[in-house]
Amino acid sequence: MPKMLPELTSSPVIHRYNGGAPVLSAKDIPYEATCIFNAGVAKYQGKYVMAFRDDFTHTPNTAAFRGTVVGVAYSDDGIHWDVRKTPFLTPESMGDPDVTRVYDPRITVIDGKCCLCFAVDTRHGLRGGIALTEDFEKIEVMTMSVPDNRNMVLFPEKIGGRYVRLERPMPVYSRGKDRFDTWLSASPDLRYWGDSKLVLAVEDVPFANDKVGPGAPPIKTKDGWLTLFHAVHRDESRGKNGWEPKWAKCYSAGIMLLDLEDPSKVIGMSKAPLLAPETPWEADDGFRTNVIFPGGMILEDDGEVKIYYGASDTVECLATAHVDELVALCKDPK
Repeated sequence: MPKMLPELTSSPVIHRYNGGAPVLSAKDIPYEATCIFNAGVAKYQGKYVMAFRDDFTHTPNTAAFRGTVVGVAYSDDGIHWDVRKTPFLTPESMGDPDVTRVYDPRITVIDGKCCLCFAVDTRHGLRGGIALTEDFEKIEVMTMSVPDNRNMVLFPEKIGGRYVRLERPMPVYSRGKDRFDTWLSASPDLRYWGDSKLVLAVEDVPFANDKVGPGAPPIKTKDGWLTLFHAVHRDESRGKNGWEPKWAKCYSAGIMLLDLEDPSKVIGMSKAPLLAPETPWEADDGFRTNVIFPGGMILEDDGEVKIYYGASDTVECLATAHVDELVALCKDPK
């Protein structure tokens, strides 16, 4: 399978669980499933909880998807997962006949409640939403963006008395096709959002030429908000990579530090990827190969950071690193 040039490699501080093998895949799902990826993960009520994207196709190994839903799984150790027998969110459960797909969940625990960020496709554009849930049975939708905005993640506490989110709007007219950046907005109540600021542009990231956007919700350290982002490099010379006739992009994960009091300010960033596609699950097989998309990041009491990521838009995997090493990467511009 052709590699993206320049070929990217992961940071040496990263340790893939079980050689990069998935911690969750379609075979683990008790209902219709083809691709399980782009999950949000958090610790909540004494357990790890994962909300994952489930795409299912007409036939195996084709890009003809029939639907997308969000499922939920629980774990005692963050590695072995028990999947709920039915999906958590479906287009029908959103209660809006305009919604055709629901996907890409992220979880932030704030004020003792789970805030779920997600995306929906509608007949009139792609929208980003934020909802509250206490049991992953029912949700209270707090806000829905206008088209087109997605990849929203919430900070785990108020900053300056306001809720804060990172997001990736999609300004095709002003920036050109697939030239998308990372922005920040604030809210007094999770419903009304504004005071938007640019945080990270494509041209700020040496290993991206197409788009950059939020990954997992940030975690707080004494040095700043440790923040994952996804970075996309496009190479039109690539041919068929995955199930689509042509897939010309490579997704990797980057790491940066944002200012504790003003998180619109980047105060440090690794100039090289934190996680790049290297294993067979990431680079050689699946729906869209050469894709890593980080959606969950958990700081453990011993300083270990668990990073959950989608691989090849097909499976969910786990990597770990120590928080001090991740902060050091952001402070060292190499």
